Amino acid sequence: MPDSGNDLNFPGWTLISCSMRLEFTKMNGAGNDFVLVDNRAGKAKLSREQIVRLCDRHRGVGADGVILLTPSQTGKADWAWDFYNSDGSSGEMCGNGARCFARFVQRLTDLNRGFTFETQAGIITARFQDERVTVSLTEPADLKLNENVSVAGGTQVVHSVNTGVPHAVLFVPDADKAMVMELGPELRRHRHFAPKGTNVNFVQVLGPNHIRVRTYERGVEGETLACGTGVTASAIISARVHSFSSPVRVQVQSGEQLEVSFDERDGGFTSVKLTGPAEFAFDGSIEI
Repeated sequence: MPDSGNDLNFPGWTLISCSMRLEFTKMNGAGNDFVLVDNRAGKAKLSREQIVRLCDRHRGVGADGVILLTPSQTGKADWAWDFYNSDGSSGEMCGNGARCFARFVQRLTDLNRGFTFETQAGIITARFQDERVTVSLTEPADLKLNENVSVAGGTQVVHSVNTGVPHAVLFVPDADKAMVMELGPELRRHRHFAPKGTNVNFVQVLGPNHIRVRTYERGVEGETLACGTGVTASAIISARVHSFSSPVRVQVQSGEQLEVSFDERDGGFTSVKLTGPAEFAFDGSIEI
């Protein structure tokens, strides 16, 4: 944090009596909520502790993650972001966050067209359909099917794929009865997914090309109302395990519905897109 006493003003923050007053926008994508900050000036330097406080639902704003808008450092995209999970860790990618980020940038810059932005997972393209946003994700990698993983209760058949971040997928007969808060933490840190761990998705097939997904999220360390990369991973794996075709409708824990589309080519998946809502909640400021 810069020294106190400086009279500085720039988009996103000002200094008041040795503390930072941070201006922010609160948004959610299908219930997955975020604090977004305009950091185009590059002056907001948030510590891990400050990120955790922002995401605290009792002492802060409350969110599953924090997203900072920054200029592209490589010139390969229009913009870039810094994304942080609610535990303060840096995140490679977030599908619901990407849609919220897109509308945030659209409002700040008066864009009426799609644009690209850099993430740790690669360059993402965003396009707008009224209040719904479609983001083109990076190609899935490390697809593994039907692996037997030993857990406390026995053995689970687990599928996995990286859709920007690593995801494990388990098919369950009833998502309402899935042991999300029991099995989720165990698999999230399981040695099978070492060293980085994984997100864990519990997937119920509702019908042809239609699934319901509940996700235990790494970095949040709990269930979220929606997980965009988890929804995408679940749809991709459903295409292989249950012969789903594009697009796949996905109901998430918030009750919202997302859509995942893709092409299958040479044994892999390309042109993967995630479509869903991105809603503004409120603007505010907080002293941190």
